[in-house]
Amino acid sequence: MSSKTNPGKLIVFSAPSGSGKTTIVRHLLAQKELNLEFSISATSRVKRENEINTKDYYFLSTDDFKQHIKADRFLEWEEVYRDNFYGTLKTELERIWALGKHVIFDIDVSGGLRIKRKFPDETLAVFVKPPSIDELKIRLKKRQTETEDKINMRVAKASAELATSPLFDCIIENNILDTAQKKAYDIVSQFIN
Repeated sequence: MSSKTNPGKLIVFSAPSGSGKTTIVRHLLAQKELNLEFSISATSRVKRENEINTKDYYFLSTDDFKQHIKADRFLEWEEVYRDNFYGTLKTELERIWALGKHVIFDIDVSGGLRIKRKFPDETLAVFVKPPSIDELKIRLKKRQTETEDKINMRVAKASAELATSPLFDCIIENNILDTAQKKAYDIVSQFIN
């Protein structure tokens, strides 16, 4: 899949879970002049009540996910937790570029850095940083979507992810959402123009 055949840029937003990257990405998608299309990730995790297959994620069984890995159908993928896979199907980029749009990703830190390595010139990699680990834990608890154990796992993972932030093109601290959204808009707008 050659990046030379398309005009689209890749905009990666990565962050520890609970940093607010999804809220920022949704804000950017609403700015029609940016011409962005959301890259829908594939996952083997169980669908949450409010999620829609092919809109929020491509929900695959663990076996299906492993078959896609074997067939080299992923741009990037990772086993985030045991038997809990996430990845970006190559067909997603093709789908979005066929629409003549730029691709925006809301993915984990490892996946974001893999995309940046594969497409260094076409990718803007943005790290969204929470104000603190304590604030992150509060945000995860407010979601009420996960057990205390799962929250503790995410918080432990966040410390390692925060250490990777210097590898990204820019860091946005999401302390005040409006400010973070404006900064994200300015950075993305400048990159695609």
